[in-house]
Amino acid sequence: MAEKISFTLNGQLRVVEVDPEMMLVDVIREVLNLTGTKRGCDNATCGTCTVVMNGKAIKSCNTPVKKAADAEIITIEGLAEGKTLHPIQKSISESGAIQCGFCTPGIVMELFGLFENKPEATEAEISNSLNKH
Repeated sequence: MAEKISFTLNGQLRVVEVDPEMMLVDVIREVLNLTGTKRGCDNATCGTCTVVMNGKAIKSCNTPVKKAADAEIITIEGLAEGKTLHPIQKSISESGAIQCGFCTPGIVMELFGLFENKPEATEAEISNSLNKH
């Protein structure tokens, strides 16, 4: 049975009427039409579905949307300001680390979540954050 669930997404209040058990990745992609967050492994291993919720990087493929009620969520679409890339996006692009680009949004969001909580993260902490997938 569908329920109204509200949350802030990329700075905008959003209200969706969906099954509360629907995965957040599906709400983001299929209901709100933001396709930067990718569906990959469907078991929270690969990290392509990473978003930042309430300041913490989470896997949206195993997060029911009911857990997002009243949360603040940031997706890859919420980082750039117009055509100005977020510094993490710019750094990854300039270093040639993009590869095919499928998993890049998840990597960017994982790093964004890390730096939001630990701006002075060490190289080891950055590596650990990216290797936990």
